[in-house]
Amino acid sequence: MTAPIHIVARTQHLTEIDIEGIIGVPESEQFAGSGSPVATYRKFRETVENLRRIHSRNIVVNIRSTGGNINDALLIYETLSALPGEITTRCYGYAASAATVIAQAASPGKREISANALYLIHKSSSCTEGNAGELARTLDLLNKTDRRIAAVYAARSGRSPEHFDGLMARNDGNGVWMSPEETLAAGLADRIIAPAKTANDAARIVDRLGLPPIPENLRPPIIDKIPLSMTNIKKRWNALLEILGLNPENDCDASDFMTTEVADSPEKEPETAPENEELARLRNRVAELESMNARLRAEATRTLPREDPSLRDTLPEPNALAYENDLRNLKNR
Repeated sequence: MTAPIHIVARTQHLTEIDIEGIIGVPESEQFAGSGSPVATYRKFRETVENLRRIHSRNIVVNIRSTGGNINDALLIYETLSALPGEITTRCYGYAASAATVIAQAASPGKREISANALYLIHKSSSCTEGNAGELARTLDLLNKTDRRIAAVYAARSGRSPEHFDGLMARNDGNGVWMSPEETLAAGLADRIIAPAKTANDAARIVDRLGLPPIPENLRPPIIDKIPLSMTNIKKRWNALLEILGLNPENDCDASDFMTTEVADSPEKEPETAPENEELARLRNRVAELESMNARLRAEATRTLPREDPSLRDTLPEPNALAYENDLRNLKNR
């Protein structure tokens, strides 16, 4: 494989497979150097064997590829289709050509495409030379390959092969890029998915602060367990925990420091989490941050000397004026 297939076991019952870059070896490069085809295909066979060893209950195949060798794509498609678990294929970015064949290996109703992706299917192509007889055999193989690809699309969508043959023949056989909605309407995908939430720390903190609000279908389960009136407080506590380098899910959580009212038992006193060292350390650190912030707000504006002051510069710079103004304000307090 030009771009290797990465297999990651997330949990005992979930395995993710990442397929990126060029699939297989382009025909024009298969004999670029001595011994390279053998080494490449040996590595590909090892990859296929690794796929066959997967016994997870759920398998997610993330596809970020513009295609490649259809022979390799069909082998990957057959291998994935034969796995015992439920398979979900997810196409991101540009999903095209041979990559779309692999995407059809999903279980019924599990072909997904990102809302930001573009999708392309087209007629197969080949690099060949020779006499009329050799060219005729290549043409026959290309036609059979197109029929096989259309049959794969048809088998997964319930539509006729002729329907997909027509889509592949557009633009002189080069196909047309389709939006996620067009891909869904063509029968090449089952569901459009929203892009994954950004995983960086700043985005997580903004999310926990509720800017913008968390969609109902993505709300963390812990938030749903807390009364609505306390949700905003919890978000800000967890944001503080992350700023201080703590993991709200593992180290501690706002719910550890909060009381929860029980609607059907108003007479019951709220339960309060006991004081602990972690809470004390957190409060001390928050106090330090607040004190530091107060000092920064009260500090006068500081300016740096110019690196190359001009001898003709007789008027004070705006920064210098601001500095003098701050000094006067401090003296008048």
